[in-house]
Amino acid sequence: MEAFDDENPFDTESDRIPSETSSTSKVDISEPPSPPFNPSRQLSSEITSPERTFPSQPPRQPQRSNFKSDFCCARDRILHSGDDVEILITDAQKTNLGATTPYITYVIQTGNTESRHRYSEFESLRSSLAKLYPTLIIPPIPSKQTLGDYAVKQGKAKEDATMIARRKRMLQTFLNRLARHPILSNEHVFHRFLDGEVSWHEVLNSPPISLLPKNILKAPSHDPTDQEASPAYTALPNPSAAHPLRNPDQRFLDSEAFTNKFAVHLSGPMEKVTRRTVKRWSEYAQDHAELGAALNGFSLNETGSLSGAIEKTGQAVDATYMSTTKLAQELEQNWAEPINEYAQFSSIIKKLLAYRHQKHVQYEMTQDALEAKREQLEELEKSEHEARRLEAALGGRSTVSLPSSPDQEPTEEESNIQTHSASYVPPHPGPNPARRNARAPGMGFLNALSYTLHGMMDVDPETARRNGISKTKETISQLEDALHLAAQDLKYSSSTIQADLDRFQRQKVADIREMAISMAQSHRDWCKKNLEAWEEAKREVDMIPDHPNKLPSPSAPQPSTSTRRDSTTTLNGR
Repeated sequence: MEAFDDENPFDTESDRIPSETSSTSKVDISEPPSPPFNPSRQLSSEITSPERTFPSQPPRQPQRSNFKSDFCCARDRILHSGDDVEILITDAQKTNLGATTPYITYVIQTGNTESRHRYSEFESLRSSLAKLYPTLIIPPIPSKQTLGDYAVKQGKAKEDATMIARRKRMLQTFLNRLARHPILSNEHVFHRFLDGEVSWHEVLNSPPISLLPKNILKAPSHDPTDQEASPAYTALPNPSAAHPLRNPDQRFLDSEAFTNKFAVHLSGPMEKVTRRTVKRWSEYAQDHAELGAALNGFSLNETGSLSGAIEKTGQAVDATYMSTTKLAQELEQNWAEPINEYAQFSSIIKKLLAYRHQKHVQYEMTQDALEAKREQLEELEKSEHEARRLEAALGGRSTVSLPSSPDQEPTEEESNIQTHSASYVPPHPGPNPARRNARAPGMGFLNALSYTLHGMMDVDPETARRNGISKTKETISQLEDALHLAAQDLKYSSSTIQADLDRFQRQKVADIREMAISMAQSHRDWCKKNLEAWEEAKREVDMIPDHPNKLPSPSAPQPSTSTRRDSTTTLNGR
């Protein structure tokens, strides 16, 4: 397997020059400017800072550069008080409040505030935030129970103590990641989730969540709930994530390649080996539990110092069982769960890059549609000009070519043509429309079909052509507005996604550093406890007297100067 190189495109310097292949660097963003400034939706200066946390540096507390002086609620004040506030999930309780079947509710403590939510409400919170902020990396929550779990445990699947404890830890991590995010920590929906006096069902059915559009691709990237957004957003296409790009941005191609590589390593060998390692440590602990019990029982059959030595050995084995169990739990919590979380992060980043890809495709498709409509308008205007010229030359029915400018006077020839046209009587176009309209009601199917076809054939081609020109001009005007909006969204999405990817990279480096330190500490503590237990057992074993039939140990032979040299020493090179 090839080595995992740290070719990380996320970790960019603040003075980086944008890629020349980026479409946004060639887009003319004229007035109106980019989306209006919204403090709650702008990444803080800490995100674009070139300073990074490397594994060799000592741990440091995250800097809260998103300091606020005005707060929307009490939870907002707690989260931005300047202290390192930790959101805790203190308990998981079984209840059936408001439901016909029992479920598990998690008790959340934020400062002095306490709230209770079930797993599905955590899921709806994350889903809502992902729609409100389509350009940000929303932290993951623990995955749902699989069908296999329900098949094996059946009705007890939701009451599995191990699964509940794991969810408690990972949901607590999810809430704290939201609280430390420079933008998501300001979202009032998150604050209301932490408020125990607010009904979450009411929050889901009130603004801003109730204002979310069905398709966020046809809404502003900076605020999908904007009710004053331009109606030109409806003219934007709805592209597929698999649609190719003519001019892709190399930065995001590199980001996508790195994310795929990162996901393969995490969800492949890393996660498999970690799961196997934890399983074997657990089996090793269980074996020692059985061995310790057997030795302790065996010590009851003996007497004297031998009984004490066997008992101490059994106690050392029990100590190994307890320390190994703790080691397996710490590996699960501090290594396996973060690995699983970052595997979910890679999937989230893929969706984020897919959204940005669709916005880029949207811009190019709108550009193509605008060019096609302009060509169509040019053809229609050319046809109109030719028709007017022919009518003017042949003495058309009633319409002649108009002067090229309003100040130009008609020529003498054109005046004669107009006079001739005024006295010209066109041929009969067919049945009288009024008469057809009078006979239309109550006609049979064939007569109605004939009537419709006559109506279609009687359309004046000149009127249809001019209507086509008028509609094409309206479509072009709408597409021009849509192109401008697509360029704005692409520019905002690219800059915001890149900034959040940089923030995520710094978070990843710090987290992996903490994971490695935690693993080292767990193994050190395991070795230390086992060493103490086995040294104590060794002292007890040394107190067992020698066997009475054991021969005395011979005294060490004195080296003789007349001893002949062994030839094997020469052969062995010694």
